[in-house]
Amino acid sequence: MNIRWDEITEDSLSHIDKVFKLYDLVFPIVVREPHTIFFNGLHYARHRKLNNFRFLIGFEGEELISFATGHYLEEVNSGFIVYIATNPHARSKGRGSKTLIKMEELITEDAIAAGNSSLNAIILETETEDPVHTKEEKDNCKKRNDFFKRNGFKKSEGISYLQPPLHTKDKAVQLNLFIKNVQKNEQDIKKIIYAIYKEKYYLVNGIDKEVLNNCLIKMELGKKLI
Repeated sequence: MNIRWDEITEDSLSHIDKVFKLYDLVFPIVVREPHTIFFNGLHYARHRKLNNFRFLIGFEGEELISFATGHYLEEVNSGFIVYIATNPHARSKGRGSKTLIKMEELITEDAIAAGNSSLNAIILETETEDPVHTKEEKDNCKKRNDFFKRNGFKKSEGISYLQPPLHTKDKAVQLNLFIKNVQKNEQDIKKIIYAIYKEKYYLVNGIDKEVLNNCLIKMELGKKLI
């Protein structure tokens, strides 16, 4: 069965409860953002042109089988994929890869709309195989990393990346960055990280500027949020 693609926007929220149910099921609470952040992203998409926020959903018949969210970052002509998930009852048959490819197509459309011939890069965060994790957590992490590698992403070396705290009392979390260089150009990864911090974590999540600046300092990016 073919996947029927749709997008959630501020003006089209009819499927969002189904997505939140899948989101809460698939992602552990430590990496889940409040549902309000998704609404912030949708509002951002309407008012932050040429930057954009995409909220992709996929159906087979009436069943929600996948969703993905991501940002187009106009300043660096790059995409940042935040979440991608497949319904546990509908895994296999390449549905996750098809969702990832569709999201890349949408972000590429944003790049072209911004006046570019193509997209420079797509970047995403993934968990590290931290030694304190359980065997199951490590196995799941490896599966996710292998999935992104199969889809053309490579682990970025040389930057000890920190995801800023998603909740008020949390601490920053060290994560891996995986990047797909559509134009084979890796020298601007630090600029992409800065754009992610500004557009996603500051403007959408509303994380305190000093918290973000402290993370940028620890990563030795040499630049603070204004």
